Amino acid sequence: MRKALFTPVVTLITLTVLAATAGCGSSDAPPSAVRFGGPKAGAAMHAPPPGKGSLAQLPTHPITFQETSRVGGAGENTPIALTTLHGPKSGFTGKVWVWAPPEYYKKENADKGFPVMEALPGAYGYPVNYWIGSDLKLEESLAQMSKAGTSLPFIVVMPVLNPNDKQYYDGSDIPGQPKIGTWLSKDVPDLVRQNFRTLKTRNGWAIMGSSSGGFAALKNVLQNPDTFKVAIPNGPDIVPDSPLWKGHAKAERENNPEVLARRLIARGGPPVYLAFQDGSQEGTVLPKVRKFLAQYGHGPVKTRLQIVPGGTHSGQTYVQGLDEGTMQWVSAQMQGPSA
Repeated sequence: MRKALFTPVVTLITLTVLAATAGCGSSDAPPSAVRFGGPKAGAAMHAPPPGKGSLAQLPTHPITFQETSRVGGAGENTPIALTTLHGPKSGFTGKVWVWAPPEYYKKENADKGFPVMEALPGAYGYPVNYWIGSDLKLEESLAQMSKAGTSLPFIVVMPVLNPNDKQYYDGSDIPGQPKIGTWLSKDVPDLVRQNFRTLKTRNGWAIMGSSSGGFAALKNVLQNPDTFKVAIPNGPDIVPDSPLWKGHAKAERENNPEVLARRLIARGGPPVYLAFQDGSQEGTVLPKVRKFLAQYGHGPVKTRLQIVPGGTHSGQTYVQGLDEGTMQWVSAQMQGPSA
């Protein structure tokens, strides 16, 4: 089971993240309340309502988040903030971290909606999502790519992946278990729409994940192409492998990316874009990814494979790959900030 390879990395990253959320970061100021939408979010929020035909969707029900850290460098000291979300559609309650790029706060973008990337961790992804860690520098790297013109400026939302650290739930609604599939594909996007200026079109929505999170990203874009247009599966599992599927073969099949890809191809779309990333040293994962590409990478299933030279099954490898062509390809398929 490929997911287990992330466990030692997650342990270290978890300690780093917990230190950050305890007050460490690029700012010595105590944690503060953050609002990304509504009258307390700053001057950039005071834009006139979008006109008819606008792509921008204004926040519908903004809440207050708790700042956990700040993103330095190209991130321009922008906050990463946290809330605990009770998903009305899934019934699951879990933590969600969010970040908006520096461009989001600029006056000239006050009437614009921004593209969104849901970023999922590997391993259990509980009780934290390691993409908020300062060691991986996901947000800082995306901000730098945006400034360089090789990526769109994405809002990044980082939910927990599983309800505990005992089992993998394959980012799915396994019968009798917490509805993690609905949590990731419905409740978390709804939270973003309620709190940020987003885009009304699916061209503004991407989902990324690594290892077990890579499986969840791959599965969810094929299962919910009306929500997500793009997935970035990093070193992903290709088929469901949670032991919780035992006795639920039909439901497992309904959450199998191979089955979902065949169905999407058979009905002719809508088109989805799968930007796979793997390290050159991922000897177990790469053959499975290549087989998936050969079998299903045609018709409405558009694919790309970024192989990171010397890369391993790790977050550091995948952030490197983002800057070596993945984000440029992904951004070319998506809608940028628009009024």
